[in-house]
Amino acid sequence: MIDIRSDTVTKPDMAMRRAMFEAEVGDDVFGEDPTINALQTEMAALFGKPAALFVPTGVMGNQLAIKAHTSPGNEVIVDAESHIFNYETAAPSILSGVQLHCVPGTHGILAPGAIESAIRDDAYYFPPTTLVAIENTHNRGGGTIYPIETIRTISQLCKKKKLKFHIDGARLWNAHVATGVPMNEYGALADSVTACFSKGLGAPVGSILCGEKDFIARAHTFRKIIGAGMRQAGVLAAAALYAVHHNVARLKEDHAKAKYFSDEVGNIPAFAIAKETVQTNIVIIDCAPSKKSPEAILASLKEEGVFLSHGMTGKIRAVFHKDVSMEETEQAVAAFKKLFG
Repeated sequence: MIDIRSDTVTKPDMAMRRAMFEAEVGDDVFGEDPTINALQTEMAALFGKPAALFVPTGVMGNQLAIKAHTSPGNEVIVDAESHIFNYETAAPSILSGVQLHCVPGTHGILAPGAIESAIRDDAYYFPPTTLVAIENTHNRGGGTIYPIETIRTISQLCKKKKLKFHIDGARLWNAHVATGVPMNEYGALADSVTACFSKGLGAPVGSILCGEKDFIARAHTFRKIIGAGMRQAGVLAAAALYAVHHNVARLKEDHAKAKYFSDEVGNIPAFAIAKETVQTNIVIIDCAPSKKSPEAILASLKEEGVFLSHGMTGKIRAVFHKDVSMEETEQAVAAFKKLFG
């Protein structure tokens, strides 16, 4: 079985399991879990922020950021293909009482001018724009990377307009490895930033939310309100620490696998791939030229032992990670060629 549905399917290896087994733990609700405290301190320093909060999921990190940055009735600007809009189950409206203003981007990347045009005028009958959130790398965009200069311009715009700025950095590690931009440079440009440990880094659970101390204090309270106060969760934080210490640099291998896969599958006439979007570990495959449904294509590949996921309408998605080798990537390509070449 070659599972390239997502980089969330990675499993902890024995060294990571050993780190989890040996983790020193305490009650995190009392602030007494030393491993969680160590993780939060290290991540705050890494992102150049005063404070950080360990959370179970990336969705929770994003939603706590929205909750802590906004008030009910506010509006949040996001890309129309963003994870926050498409895959977080209308959580902003349920948890924070805000609405999302979805702005079309190019492969998930918002132009600063488009953001500025979406900011509401100051009138009582408009919802106040209070937050801009971007996603780096961009999932539905195909793993595309926000250029750092674009982020810098958006940051300056938000400061000028007195808006908060959040980076959904679920795969920010991939952007960092591909570009060499330090994590603290991303952190310096945003009011808050999240990063996941449970995708390409291979930890079983967890994300981090970083920001100012008062912001993290509010997020911490909201985390407890929604039932996510954790007890001896240092075993999870230990996996996250191990992942950051050992599995970041190797992400370049996943990028190489995605590039090889996209070059090979993109040459099959039955499929179309926007190769300029293959910048990290995600490949979005347009099935329209095949005249077959994504469901039929996924079923045929599954019979060959290759598992992909349904991306967007008419498209499927392959995501490369540490638990799929280059040899298995080549086997996946061979299955595509056998079935559709």
